Amino acid sequence: MNIELLGILLIMGATMLLAVPLGRYLATIYRGDTSWSDFLAPLERLLFRLAGIDPTREMRWQQHLLALLTINLLWFFWAMLVLTTQGSLPLNPDHNPSMPADQAFNTAISFLVNCNLQHYSGESGVTYFSQVFCLMFLQFVTAGTGMAACVVVFNALREGTTEKLGNFYNYFVKSITRVLLPLSLVLALVLVFQGTPMTWEGKMSLVTVQGDTTAVSRGPAAALIGIKQLGTNGGGFFGVNSAHPLENPTYLTNALENMGILLIPMAMALALGYYLRRPRLGWMVFGVMTAGYLLLQLPTLYLEMHGNPALTAMGVDASQGALEGKEMRLGAPASALWAISTTVTSNGSVNAMHDSLMPLSGMNTLLGMMTNSFYGGVGVGFLNFFVFIIVAVFISGLLVGRTPELLGKKVEAREMKIAVIIALLHPLLILAGTALTAYLYARNPADYAGWLANPGYHGFSEMLYEFTSSAANNGSGFEGLGDNTPWWNISTGVVLLLARYLPIIGPVAIAGLLAAKKYTPESAGTLRLDTATFGLMVFFVIWIIAALAFFPALALGPLAEHFTL
Repeated sequence: MNIELLGILLIMGATMLLAVPLGRYLATIYRGDTSWSDFLAPLERLLFRLAGIDPTREMRWQQHLLALLTINLLWFFWAMLVLTTQGSLPLNPDHNPSMPADQAFNTAISFLVNCNLQHYSGESGVTYFSQVFCLMFLQFVTAGTGMAACVVVFNALREGTTEKLGNFYNYFVKSITRVLLPLSLVLALVLVFQGTPMTWEGKMSLVTVQGDTTAVSRGPAAALIGIKQLGTNGGGFFGVNSAHPLENPTYLTNALENMGILLIPMAMALALGYYLRRPRLGWMVFGVMTAGYLLLQLPTLYLEMHGNPALTAMGVDASQGALEGKEMRLGAPASALWAISTTVTSNGSVNAMHDSLMPLSGMNTLLGMMTNSFYGGVGVGFLNFFVFIIVAVFISGLLVGRTPELLGKKVEAREMKIAVIIALLHPLLILAGTALTAYLYARNPADYAGWLANPGYHGFSEMLYEFTSSAANNGSGFEGLGDNTPWWNISTGVVLLLARYLPIIGPVAIAGLLAAKKYTPESAGTLRLDTATFGLMVFFVIWIIAALAFFPALALGPLAEHFTL
């Protein structure tokens, strides 16, 4: 166990050390300063020329949103076309069928919104063509979309008054060519050399040590796994995701894939400070996010390492921790580390089955998605955090009797209304969806019996987790839930859409409104945002909103289950 804890410390320490130079690099490329990756500029100019786009044209916040929503709509139609016809398309050596309409709708929406909620098994549910030219394509472009939207908000926080907030397409393309592609290539190459398949061949027939013949799925897995981790996508090439020995073969791949989950979200928080040339501000945001992350991670490590008390009471050896649903080759500590890393971000990949976590560990994964702002997804994690900054600034200003100001711009009723709507949208989608589903099940349990493998407190947690994962654009699940039904496909698809685009539209609108306001230079009476005091204020605003909204639901699910052990 001591060696495993040392491994966890090394993983986290290395991730944080890499996030600092990556944050500086992100600020450099988005500002347009000279960087080592400028050799890619001719490729970017070619892409812009082919698309008929002028990357130097400044755009207002409304134009940014129009561009973002338009290209996302086109990607949705492409995904639906591919998924509903994949059985007739090439690169299908295992002859997997096309998806039915409701499952294709859920899958297309899920990958479009950077969630990757998978109501199918990767080996049999999609083809190689779909994996590469539809799903992996969406994993790149949706991550780039979130990063570009985040830079628009960065621009609005600069000194001065302006309606011009850069060019969305410029930030979008640079996010892919200069960040996501290079990092994903490096991770994919490591995976290949560690044993992850990268081939167009179909299933391989093997004879097991027992003498049985079996067919082992393979395919172009390594390429997809790199971007699934670094783009906080999370959708696995194989059905059991990174618990699969070909998707995550060794301890080294487990460490690097875990680092990939957190690297860019951490770097984006620091990039804010470097971009605005206020590094202390970036460190404040990073510090609050890290404090929230550790508050969830440390108890989960403890719970999973100490095993299930109900099994201990029966005389079962729990010295290796709670191993149900976990890979023995990885162990309980590495599984606990991954479980929180993947749920405080919008990654959603797993190296263990979350449905088998201890009840309070399951609650911590839920809280990571319910707060949805401790690191978060690439780009959109800061957008969620930005909403809480607005709320904290407004409350702080009222407490000291001053007009609330954010970096020299007055925060007034209009910005506050948008922030509150976005902050309350998250619990509304989760709790309303869970309540409606619980009502349907309670009214007619015979027809809906296939939904829940574990009725009772844990069954409630399974339903709560599915809507929480959808609303947080996470994609992981308590997989005791029978989720590939028209109800789950359509209801979570609607939640996915609302929970992705409204939390982007809201912060970008707030940023655009603030940018156009008169800039007032900071004075002795100005509320400083780059202090530990304000960081503490933001931290408690996040927890109070999450605790007040979700405590009753958590009491009915994981807390009730814990106290019945």
